[in-house]
Amino acid sequence: MERPNQHSKSQSGHLLMTPVEGKTERVKMKKQLGLLEGVAIILGIIFGSGIFISPRGVIEEVGSAGSSLVIWALCGFLSMIGALCYAELGTSIPKSGGDYAYIFEAFGPVPAFLYLWAAMLIFVPSTNAIMGLTFAKYVIQPFFPACALPDVSVRFIAAVVISKEILIKFIF
Repeated sequence: MERPNQHSKSQSGHLLMTPVEGKTERVKMKKQLGLLEGVAIILGIIFGSGIFISPRGVIEEVGSAGSSLVIWALCGFLSMIGALCYAELGTSIPKSGGDYAYIFEAFGPVPAFLYLWAAMLIFVPSTNAIMGLTFAKYVIQPFFPACALPDVSVRFIAAVVISKEILIKFIF
């Protein structure tokens, strides 16, 4: 006869855990991000894909390289302020869930639910589409240096890249 706190195997070979009576331990996520990982994530969020998409548009609108660098520095400063706000939220609301958890704490379940649905149906897919199209343009550009990029090729490569990204996120 097994003790109640030991692991046993089911008929399919999976491990079974029997609960210990009287124990009410909370399960917490293991914190595995260090300083280097945190800095890399924040820098990735600050720079994002915009640095590959918008430089031409900024320099065309401003007219000079110096002014465009000043605009990039100001935008970086604004992004840093936003990152510091998220750092404050992360330390004051130590729950997993990101934006959803913060909106839930501040405004309740209905706005948090609506934000989550808007993010999953609008924000994330449109951002992925923009990044996929930008990546595809950068990949195809060397093969068509003197002419316009074929839309079919750009869209096909973007669709393949986005599909692989979805597959990787689904598997892992």
